Amino acid sequence: MTAVAPLTWGTTYAVTTELLPPDKPFLAAAIRALPAGLLLFAVTRQLPQGAWWWKAALLGALNIGMFFALLFIAAHRLPGGVAATIGAVQPLLVAAMASRWIGERLTSAKIVAAAVGLAGVALLVLQSQARLDAVGVAAALGGTASMAAGVVLAKKWGQPATSLAVTSWQLTAGGLLLVPLALFADGPLPTQLSALNLTGYAYLSLVGTALAYALWFRGLQLLPAFSASLLGLLSPVVATATGWLILHQQLSPGQTAGALLILGTLVAANLPRRTTAEPALAVSRPAARLTTPADSSRAVNQPGGKPSGKARKIG
Repeated sequence: MTAVAPLTWGTTYAVTTELLPPDKPFLAAAIRALPAGLLLFAVTRQLPQGAWWWKAALLGALNIGMFFALLFIAAHRLPGGVAATIGAVQPLLVAAMASRWIGERLTSAKIVAAAVGLAGVALLVLQSQARLDAVGVAAALGGTASMAAGVVLAKKWGQPATSLAVTSWQLTAGGLLLVPLALFADGPLPTQLSALNLTGYAYLSLVGTALAYALWFRGLQLLPAFSASLLGLLSPVVATATGWLILHQQLSPGQTAGALLILGTLVAANLPRRTTAEPALAVSRPAARLTTPADSSRAVNQPGGKPSGKARKIG
């Protein structure tokens, strides 16, 4: 269920380019966050208590406000492939932060998984003619670090209320930070919105934000921080697949290999670990309650009081 969030975020590029007014990135970010937060608050009707006023404000800034703002600056100044590749370092940052802040072990397996995932994203979206811009690179790194810190702090602090309530606090706080940017940085607000524009805004706010972040923050409490952040690599996979299916963009063999590399990394990193707990429990389970009185009598009459083969088999 947590993977639904990055899968949904992967459709943002197609929705933004095809359905929303052009050159209004901060308006799109504010409309994504604030209405979704207020809607969830209307459903939950729960306010933060005590220290959670500033914790919710900080998490909202890290996960929503700063992340969205820096993400759109990076997208404006960098090719999409460069921005996505820089964003793919987030699992490495989360692994490092989690080892210091919440005691999750920084293992070689995590480093390898994050590095292979990063290589897969680079194959998937990075183009040979990509150009670099210092401000854009700084914004991409800043947005990635912002969300990485938000992921680890959300895991560290837990949830004092329902996932929907905590999500509403963060979306509202982050949305309030984005409103001034939408009013002053994007220029005049659109005077007319088409049905397609309204559909795009509704999808981003309700599905891409309210639903996606509710599942995301819920998943952060149930999964290790590194595992959750690694799922974020699904977003560029979906973005590329959406461009191929809907926008009719070409898909090269290298991009296909990158997507398979990412999916293979996610499967390998989340394979269940085999344990010996169940066999140990089976051995320690009392045999007498599953055997007949006659079987038990024969078992105790054998030399050394050991159960017979039949009794051991039944037990």
